[in-house]
Amino acid sequence: MQTEFTLGIEEEYLLVDLDTCDLAEAPSELMQDCQSDLQGQVSPEFLQCQIEVGTRVCNNIAEAREDLKRLRACVSRHAAKYNLSPIAVSCHPFADWKDQRFTDRERYTDIERALGGVARRMLICGMHTHIGIHDKNHRIDLLPQLSYFLPHLLAMSASSPFWQGEDTGLASYRLTVFDNLPRTGLPPGFESWQEYERTAQILIDLGEIEDSSKIWWDLRPSHRFPTVETRICDVSPRLEHAISLAALTQALVRMLTRLREKNQRWRVYDRFLLAENRWRAQRYGTTEGLIDFGAGSIVRFSNLQDEFVEMLLKDAEALGTLDEIATLREILDGGTSSERQRRVHAQAVASGQPPGPAVVRHLIEEFHADL
Repeated sequence: MQTEFTLGIEEEYLLVDLDTCDLAEAPSELMQDCQSDLQGQVSPEFLQCQIEVGTRVCNNIAEAREDLKRLRACVSRHAAKYNLSPIAVSCHPFADWKDQRFTDRERYTDIERALGGVARRMLICGMHTHIGIHDKNHRIDLLPQLSYFLPHLLAMSASSPFWQGEDTGLASYRLTVFDNLPRTGLPPGFESWQEYERTAQILIDLGEIEDSSKIWWDLRPSHRFPTVETRICDVSPRLEHAISLAALTQALVRMLTRLREKNQRWRVYDRFLLAENRWRAQRYGTTEGLIDFGAGSIVRFSNLQDEFVEMLLKDAEALGTLDEIATLREILDGGTSSERQRRVHAQAVASGQPPGPAVVRHLIEEFHADL
């Protein structure tokens, strides 16, 4: 087995006022404070109420946990000086996207100009996990195989049930917003790295995009790093849940690589079928199950999780992530973030309290629970 599978985790946070629980713009001093401590590991995001962090290249899950914990703690510490707090959630429970302002950076100005009204609704945050794979063709070969598991990752990460104060009925409303952008969704299949590059180069030569970083599929070869990058996940309020999802992604990549070295591969299903599971995950999270295409039936998510955890035991043991993979059961037992937010919302309504701020305070508590 090749010694790869390094990890990198990127997370986007929303900043909220500790008194009102509404979104707040990041003061320039806050960004300066964070950048002074974290150097290139923190940056402004598309909207002024957002902030993005990214871990270093980590050799194992323990390094990833410590670095992400440090990043979260640093942003929280500096935000508190301005009566703000970060929350790791994909949609704010009650904020209005029309009230938000863009960050004044050339990249984001170009996106607004190119995408118009679609860009202005982008009040969403996500989590991206990079797994190191040096062989370019192997990265391309992984796309259709790893895509099978993207709905599973989405279902467990779902954290965006509310939009502008309303319960959307979805576990991940974030994707409803993000899918309005071009070049999103499940990745297409390519025969080789060269075919992928030729395809992307067509849009670059036409001036549609400046580089492949403007390709926003749920799973893609990274533009900057020798990695495959999963982009399907909602951001997780709890640090330990984020780490477990990253560990699961790493183990899946190792498992598929292990198959490749035995001249085997995961069965590739049509994107039409995978998109149906993606929708089920988006709509229901883990509560209504996903389609097992091999069995030809809808299977309870707990059964699916037990099956692929068992399948990944050899890889988790080799990677030192058995505990993190086991923690995935906690998400099922306690409910995804979307389920937990809905419980808090219902309790607030029952007690006559404003439900939106109650949900935000819950998200603040969860952000800090593992720090």
